[in-house]
Amino acid sequence: MTFSSDFLWGSASAAYQIEGAFEEGGKGPSIWDEWAHLPGKTFEGTNGDVACDHYHRFNEDIALMKEMGLKTYRFSIAWTRIFPEGTGAENAEGIAFYNALIDALLANEIVPMVTLYHWDLPKALQDRYQGWESLEVVDDFVQYAIKCFECFGDRVKHWIVMNEPNIFTSLGYVMKLHPPGYQDEALFLKTFHHTVLAHAKTVIAYKERGYTGMIGSSIAYSPSYAASEKAEDLYAKEMFDATGPLWYLDSYYKGTYPEKGVHYYTKKGVMPTVTDEEIQMMKKGAALCDFIGINYYQTAMVAHNPEDGVGFSGMNTTGKKGTQSENGVPGLYKHVRNESLEYTDWDWAIDPDGLRYGLEILKERYDLPIIISENGLGAYDVVTEDEAVHDDYRIRFLRQHIEACEAAIDNGVELLAYCTWSFTDLLSWLNGFKKRYGFVHIDFESGSLKRLKKDSFEWYKQVIASNGRNLG
Repeated sequence: MTFSSDFLWGSASAAYQIEGAFEEGGKGPSIWDEWAHLPGKTFEGTNGDVACDHYHRFNEDIALMKEMGLKTYRFSIAWTRIFPEGTGAENAEGIAFYNALIDALLANEIVPMVTLYHWDLPKALQDRYQGWESLEVVDDFVQYAIKCFECFGDRVKHWIVMNEPNIFTSLGYVMKLHPPGYQDEALFLKTFHHTVLAHAKTVIAYKERGYTGMIGSSIAYSPSYAASEKAEDLYAKEMFDATGPLWYLDSYYKGTYPEKGVHYYTKKGVMPTVTDEEIQMMKKGAALCDFIGINYYQTAMVAHNPEDGVGFSGMNTTGKKGTQSENGVPGLYKHVRNESLEYTDWDWAIDPDGLRYGLEILKERYDLPIIISENGLGAYDVVTEDEAVHDDYRIRFLRQHIEACEAAIDNGVELLAYCTWSFTDLLSWLNGFKKRYGFVHIDFESGSLKRLKKDSFEWYKQVIASNGRNLG
């Protein structure tokens, strides 16, 4: 039997994308509450003011999770529900909400897996000291994390400190697509480094306080292939890894940055200051991590990019297949289409075997247990006249990726959990509500927010019931 008897079959969400109630329960504003209301920042002007209204309907959603047989549910805590101003006075209503959510999950035999940061920084901290640009955010984050441990640590035994720090810093400080909307590579590297410090210091605080659960962070992970065996394409892959996946993963799980990446950024004049004291803290935090969390959606095919080659030219946020243009770093690498793969309507490469490949790389390099904290297919779904959603394409996608997990386990990878993205449909950040990921369809169009089980709901139910032996 490939999957262990205690394997956690799960699904995931994030506070801003599902909760709604953005001005209720004593919650303070986050940077996303502000950003999503700025003209032109999100697809069709969508925002998370109401989202799925999970804040009011979490018992309904948990009942569906129970019906499915879900073993774990990964969700994030909104920092602004705990500390509306980021620091200072705590919010009893917010703490009560998450206590009720956690208790309801446990009452239904669902393991709560908590993400401490899924991008919704308190606006007060952005206004006060420019958020992740300042070292002040590290200690403020750690104090917020400690409060969460104190309030929920008796029942929550799986903690993910950071969700995709590589994404929110690159999109926020290089690509201008996420708040605060800057284009400054030095700031990107500096802010990412501050997330590393916040992660390490939080892990250390958790362990020093004697908590017995598991803690780590989740990195958005795209294993790479060279476009050819030409030396220039192999070099492009090497530098993509050194300034991309390994930059993020080594800093979190080795406590150091890759030498080739350090050399490149130093020569370019954008390498952040990293003190010996910080390196020691990073290494200590890395050594105390219990698992690596990864969010896997696609692989990257990279090729040589000349000095006068393509830079960043945007993302496909419309769902019009084939509209993604080439992106890259001049003189380093560029992303090219992998002609051996299919692509989603949002031009993401569908590569199940890339997950096996990536998991085996992680096993060899870090030798830690792994949690797949996100894996899923964003697609257009159609509700038929008889109120059904026949999402066989999602079933096929997930089946193939679970088979890749089986292959990785058979090759020695210690996999603890597999969380799909997502349980219900939700607000897909820049992509609005049309890019759907869930097992449960939500009627955003009429505003009723009615929940409707898709075909994939029943399929995943049988996967869980058989512990992965019956993939349909």
